[in-house]
Amino acid sequence: MSRRPMIAPSLLSADFARLADETARIVDADWAHVDVMDAHFVPNLTFGEPVVKAIQAVSPVPLDCHLMIDDPERWAPAYAELGARNVTVHAEACTGDPRDLARTLRAAGSLAGLAIKPGTPLEPYKEVLREFDTLLVMSVEPGFGGQSFMPEVLGKVREARRLVDTGHLQLLVEIDGGINADTIEAAAEAGVDMFVAGSAVYGAADPGAAIAALRAQAAHSFPTP
Repeated sequence: MSRRPMIAPSLLSADFARLADETARIVDADWAHVDVMDAHFVPNLTFGEPVVKAIQAVSPVPLDCHLMIDDPERWAPAYAELGARNVTVHAEACTGDPRDLARTLRAAGSLAGLAIKPGTPLEPYKEVLREFDTLLVMSVEPGFGGQSFMPEVLGKVREARRLVDTGHLQLLVEIDGGINADTIEAAAEAGVDMFVAGSAVYGAADPGAAIAALRAQAAHSFPTP
């Protein structure tokens, strides 16, 4: 798998009244990160399937749907079916075997991602992750944007990177929460492939320049082969 740094600006930091324009401002990104929250799994309510479908129709970059919702077995396949590139569900929200849902998502046309909260250990999911394409390590508590980066989660990133590099897993390691110019280098050094950045991109005067700068910082901090 490629070790090129990938940037996924979070639409949670965008102007909700201008989502078509806001996706056009990140044309140089790799993915557009869409946080779907249901006010049950997390104490906030954001996008749902109709809004994500509308974004999918106009976005110049693939959608990375992060589902912070209860009952993902029921709701997640619809996001794959509408054309999202990657659909991520939370390990803590799955009521059955997450591997079954991963297979369903792939059959529906998307990549399958598994997310874990800062306090959730990686160890119980090492075998489960063999069926997934992405691992999303949360570096803040899910539910709200603008939180501070939690460096203690980088141990899980390092272990995931080791498992990928030794061939035990084949997936992209993604991180979400507090990623900016001050934190992206530490995340890159730990082994992240995909960096979700909200205010660091949409809070900049030029989102495209911010994406390029973050990507360059991450590339500089990637371990050399």
